[in-house]
Amino acid sequence: MSTPRNPAAAPTLGHSLKYLAIHLITPLLMCLGMALAYQGAFHQPEPHHLKVAVVGTTPQAQGLAQAIQGKAGSALDVRTVDDRAAAEQQLRDRDLVGAFVPDAKSPELIVAKGNSDTSVVAATAVFTNVTDQQGVPLHVTDLTTPAAGDPTGQGLFFLLVALSIGSYASVAVIGAAGAGLSMAVRALVGVAVSLAVSVIGIVTAGPVFHVVDHDYAAIWALGWLYSAGIVLIGIGLHSFLKKWTTLALMVLFVMLNFTSSGGIYRPELQNGFFGGLHGFWTGAGFLEGARSIMYFDGGAGLGGHVVTLLVWLLLGGAALVAAAMYEGRGRRPVETPAEAEEEMEEAVAV
Repeated sequence: MSTPRNPAAAPTLGHSLKYLAIHLITPLLMCLGMALAYQGAFHQPEPHHLKVAVVGTTPQAQGLAQAIQGKAGSALDVRTVDDRAAAEQQLRDRDLVGAFVPDAKSPELIVAKGNSDTSVVAATAVFTNVTDQQGVPLHVTDLTTPAAGDPTGQGLFFLLVALSIGSYASVAVIGAAGAGLSMAVRALVGVAVSLAVSVIGIVTAGPVFHVVDHDYAAIWALGWLYSAGIVLIGIGLHSFLKKWTTLALMVLFVMLNFTSSGGIYRPELQNGFFGGLHGFWTGAGFLEGARSIMYFDGGAGLGGHVVTLLVWLLLGGAALVAAAMYEGRGRRPVETPAEAEEEMEEAVAV
């Protein structure tokens, strides 16, 4: 008579709860990070040195500029410009948010909404107060023409979101499913994936939704640079961080990236931390570069934005070299199939 086999002992309640708690750390950290980042960046938009101008060289124009500056304090940076042509040039160079042309009967505010619609709203509110005191309506003239499918000018920001998610979600798949490949092969796969992401981005933003209605090649090239930087940085970090890579990339390319990109509020409406990040973070490089191409004929600092994207791409290359050296010393982390599958599911979920 055979002895019955004892079934494997079921995990104790304490062990199961500990296992569950460990796996809840990542989503809770994501929740905390998103709450801090998004609420910290967007909860109280206020002007900080919002650059506006009064057009004219008369004592009345200079007096109006001084009165507005004195009342607004550090919220505004008010100057005078000699004439309308000079004001329009500074708007096209993105050195101004709005230029006010005084007139007793028909005052005008000249803006460039392609720079930032929310900043234009803030400038309009300032000069509406001026014309309300005069008892006359304010006429607003926009020097930029929105794309057919993007009347609010927010579409490029949503393109940024799509490129970002496609890029960092791919990293977990490459790092986990491609764990057996050499670093060089993984890097080549990353470049190919970033190309695919950028093509999907420009096709959907262009012919499908008409958020981009000209200069497709230039916007696509910016998108590829942007995506490649994220993917290569992620592949490099994966060698060190393994299952924590997705959280790290969310911090870098969602929490800090979307909030500092200028897609919702540009630096003049944000606090110093996120406004400061805007000067060198990769999302701002893509978004402001795309705006320069779309609305300002490739001027207005496009070269600097391209440099920003190239620097992040070089950081990706440096991350790959460091990871290759790390793995070459026999320190390459090995994930179990369960860990790899969990990591991929987590990346896709977020």
